[in-house]
Amino acid sequence: MVRFMVDGFGRRISYVRLSVTDRCDFRCRYCMAEKMDFLPNEQLLSFGEIETLVDLLVERGVTKIRLTGGEPLVRRGILDLVEQLGTRIGRGLDELTLTTNGSQLAGAAERLFASGVRRVNVSLDSRDADKFAHITRRGRLDQVLDGIAAAKAAELRVKINMVALKGLNEDEIEPMLRWCGSQGFDLTLIETMPLGDVEEARAAHYLPLDQVKKALEQRFTLVPSLSRTGGPARYFDVDDLGVRIGLITPISDNFCAGCNRIRVTATGTIYGCLGHDQKVELRQLLRSGDIREAQAALDALVAGKPERHRFDIAAAGRRSIGSCR
Repeated sequence: MVRFMVDGFGRRISYVRLSVTDRCDFRCRYCMAEKMDFLPNEQLLSFGEIETLVDLLVERGVTKIRLTGGEPLVRRGILDLVEQLGTRIGRGLDELTLTTNGSQLAGAAERLFASGVRRVNVSLDSRDADKFAHITRRGRLDQVLDGIAAAKAAELRVKINMVALKGLNEDEIEPMLRWCGSQGFDLTLIETMPLGDVEEARAAHYLPLDQVKKALEQRFTLVPSLSRTGGPARYFDVDDLGVRIGLITPISDNFCAGCNRIRVTATGTIYGCLGHDQKVELRQLLRSGDIREAQAALDALVAGKPERHRFDIAAAGRRSIGSCR
């Protein structure tokens, strides 16, 4: 019998974002410093420990797991882990998905689909090669577009994630939406969030999405969508293009009332909320095999899950706990 995790505000936890690595082959300006010190491998959860944790979470009512990073596809052997996790689909787990920067997607797409993954989120903040290189510091646009094409060919459903950045890509939002419409991809726009150590002031590039929505409504018919993905986005059907646009607004429009998520770092730290330091450490419990203590730690985390976050866009982040997308 499943014993669901329900927090003090009546929200059932059914969705986990699980980081498998802190490493990334990009250095996006809003996400990472250009020079990073990454964790030694022995501090990361092993694949076996991740499987044990996933089984524990599924036993507690988690039905959706999204693998994140850093960039998840840069971890050696990651497709073997995806294959193993995919065997849980239909046995408590309903959906296994992935968020990626797309750099390694061309070589991974077919195996992802074969392992049971049916949707991927691909981060793409610009379709201008020079601007893309500037934002990511080292990314190649052609490599990412090839990955997106491979995902589509492998019959993976693709959603594009675009961080809206004032002065950098705000002029590309409408063209990106039109391009997504031509490809059959949904688009999610994301406000920049004060997480992780970066070298540039986020406030300079903060773009409230209510302004973006008003501008788009001058061009398109946006109808509130009944569809849900389990994530924080508010979706609108773009009737003119036959796709959906999602808005993730952690700063301008708090979305916490229906939060059903917890986040796991690559080292086994679990956070109840991005905007708080409330956490439990599971790595040692998993390594010692103390499943009862791990379950008790999860219960304590969920019981103390905050009602909402309170992000300050001018704040400098102190930690990176995986992709915000």
